Amino acid sequence: MDTSTELARRLENLIRLGTVAEVNHATARCRITAGNLTTHWLAWVALRAGASQDWDPPTIGEQCLVFSPSGDPAQGIALVGIYSEAHPAPANSATVRRRAYPDGALIQYDHASHTLHATLPAGGRAVLEAPAGVQILGDVDITGTVTVSEDVVASGISLVEHVHGSVQRGNSSTGAPQ
Repeated sequence: MDTSTELARRLENLIRLGTVAEVNHATARCRITAGNLTTHWLAWVALRAGASQDWDPPTIGEQCLVFSPSGDPAQGIALVGIYSEAHPAPANSATVRRRAYPDGALIQYDHASHTLHATLPAGGRAVLEAPAGVQILGDVDITGTVTVSEDVVASGISLVEHVHGSVQRGNSSTGAPQ
């Protein structure tokens, strides 16, 4: 092969704009289509892949760049996360950090208004596991039913164990709170 042709091919392949064609979640690899080239299975760039790790696999059709050392796409890596017409930016504010999910879930923080907002789609559920407990500082407004499996304590008074004084035993109920 002509050396200048080989050099031109390698230069063209150093950095290529493409789209994700296939994703193998089990191996954390993807194939990229860039022009008339479809790559072998390539690793994609994650935010963290050491002691702290992130998992957010690319989506088929997502735009990306392929960086190929020495112009060899078989050795390339995919840098995913480039907005496109098919996958536009989910926000347009300098003060908002937003994560939008394909099922309609949304997590957003606006550092200008100091507001954290999370929305789940119909049927969505949030689970928080904290063996040492959860502490909330500030007021809490709840719309809906609160179910507690053991007890509620307010200002040192147990909902389960408290007693009312000056009440006669019998079939009567106490009066409304005053």
